[in-house]
Amino acid sequence: MTENLLKPADRAEVTVLVDNYIDIFVPPATSVDHRLPFDPVRTLLAEHGLSCLVRVFSGKNEHAILLDAGLSGDCLFHNSRQLDLDLYTVEAVVLSHGHFDHTGGLVDFFHGATRQIPLILHPDAFLRRRINTPARVPVDLPSLDAVTLKKAGADLQQREGSSTLAAGHLLVTGQVERKTPFEKGLPGMEAWTGDRWTADPVRDDQAIVINVKGKGLIVISGCAHAGIINTVEYAKEITGVETVHAVMGGFHLTGPAFEPVIAPTINGMKQINPVYVVPMHCTGWSAINRFSREMPGKFILNTVGTTYRF
Repeated sequence: MTENLLKPADRAEVTVLVDNYIDIFVPPATSVDHRLPFDPVRTLLAEHGLSCLVRVFSGKNEHAILLDAGLSGDCLFHNSRQLDLDLYTVEAVVLSHGHFDHTGGLVDFFHGATRQIPLILHPDAFLRRRINTPARVPVDLPSLDAVTLKKAGADLQQREGSSTLAAGHLLVTGQVERKTPFEKGLPGMEAWTGDRWTADPVRDDQAIVINVKGKGLIVISGCAHAGIINTVEYAKEITGVETVHAVMGGFHLTGPAFEPVIAPTINGMKQINPVYVVPMHCTGWSAINRFSREMPGKFILNTVGTTYRF
C-alpha cells in the first residue's frame, strides 16, 4: 500500500498536448478549464493519441511530469512549440501502457534530451501484441523496443507496483486491481508469450494520481484498459483518500463492444461523484456525449491545448 506516501499538493495543472479532438472555438465550461485565446495563426494538431504535461506545485517547488507521448513525435512536438512549452523541464516520463498511440513520440523525445530522463513503465509495456477478432485477420501492433529507448537516452525504470514522483506529490498506480464486474478489458487483444499468442489483459495499464489539498484526488488515465471505475477505486484504496476531485483521460468506451459498458460506467462515476469528469481520447463519441448529458456541471469537453488548473 502507498497510503501516506502520496503527499498533498497545493495545486496542479494538466496541459493536454495530444488528444483526438481539437476545437479552437470551445469556451471555458468551468473555473478549471483554461482555453487558449482565439488565434487563427496558431495551428494545433489532433491525432488518435494522448499526451499531457502535468505540473504539481508545493510551496515554492514545482514538478513537471510528461504522461505518454501520443501517436507521433510530429504532433507532440508541434503542439508543444505552438503552446510555447519546453518538454525538457520534466523530471520523468510516465507511460500509461505500451500501446502505440501513447508511445509514438517517446524515441524522438529522448533523442532530443540533453540529460538522462527516467521513463516509468510496467514491464509488460514491451510485450509483442496484436488484435485478433473474428471480423478480420490478426493485426500486429507496433511494439516498444527497450534497446532503442536506451540508445535514445531513456533511463528505463520498470515497475509493477505503485510508486511516487515529484518529491512524493504524484503517484503512479502501477498495475491496477480489477474488481468491477462489467470492466472486462479490451476484447481481441493478444500478447506473444514466447511460443504462442494468449489473451492480453493489458496488465501494464496504469494511471497517475495527485492529491490537491482541500479538494481530493486528481486521477488521470491513459486508456483505462483496467476500467476507469477500477482505476479510480484503486487510487482511492492505495492513497487512503476517499474524495475524488477530477477524473480525466481515456476511458476506452468506444466501439460496439463497449456500448453495453457505457451506462454502468457512468453510473459508477456518479457514485464516485467527482467534481469534474473529463473523458478524452479513446472514450468515444457516444460515451462522451452521454457523460455530457448525464453529468451536467461536472462534464468538461476536452480539446487539445486546454490547461486544467486545480
